[in-house]
Amino acid sequence: MSGPTPATVRIAVAQTTPMDDPTDGAAMRARGTQVRALMTRAADAGARLLHLPEGALCFPSKVLLSSRPGEIAESDWTRFDFQTQDAELAAIAEHARRLRLWTVIGAPHRPSRPTPSNRPMLSLLVIDGSGAIRTRYDERLLSRTKRSYMYEAGTDAVTFEIDGVTFGCLSGLEGLFGDLVSDYEATGADVVLYSTTGPADPGAEMSLADSAAVAARQNGLWVSYAVHADKATDAPSGVVAPDGSWVSRCVRRAEPDVVTLDVARRLEGPAREWRREMLATHRDRRAASLSRP
Repeated sequence: MSGPTPATVRIAVAQTTPMDDPTDGAAMRARGTQVRALMTRAADAGARLLHLPEGALCFPSKVLLSSRPGEIAESDWTRFDFQTQDAELAAIAEHARRLRLWTVIGAPHRPSRPTPSNRPMLSLLVIDGSGAIRTRYDERLLSRTKRSYMYEAGTDAVTFEIDGVTFGCLSGLEGLFGDLVSDYEATGADVVLYSTTGPADPGAEMSLADSAAVAARQNGLWVSYAVHADKATDAPSGVVAPDGSWVSRCVRRAEPDVVTLDVARRLEGPAREWRREMLATHRDRRAASLSRP
């Protein structure tokens, strides 16, 4: 006797042309035009959601943003063209409304209230099909440079639901931390959207992509991996199935692209329930052990 049919959602994942000059408004506007073109391609292919990389409009260079030109020092965020970024994000939200397309895009974000360090967060904005920002994920586990000179760290996991399928978010180098993916699995997520620019070290592109595949297999989740196109020759954007296999990938060329795939809600069953129970028991024991004098 066949079981219930799981809910499905068609998603799209993109790779975008990188831009790192925080003062270059013209280049930022060009990236906005590129993003909207990718949104149209995704919607034409029937996608309900488009997943984009970290810093899709501008991922600012730590040197170009530095308060001491030519050195790596505390970032001077007055050098970042937030006015142009805000205008492009507003245009992207309006395009999402016209297309009825959920859009997840990475961007530096200034909270309405100042952070303790007076730095922005490095965020993923979740724009729903009405063009509203439904939620926002702030990167939690920052690289050494991001933490020391550039951003305030986030604190909370974020999930949202489309048509019965639950999505979680990760950013930057967080794909290297399997516990974060396991935490999403434990709270019932079906898909993890992992946005990154790729590793800073040349030739290390496979490290994050491989980590995404391992996390998908270990946790039985779909993982959507969105990266900048300069990493695509080795590790393009794509989607990993719950068995750890890549089932759809963008072109292996340094150019923008988008691919679509239907992802499914993971039905509860003995294996998933057992794994969740074992992890919860392990975490409870670890917490109890750490609390003992």
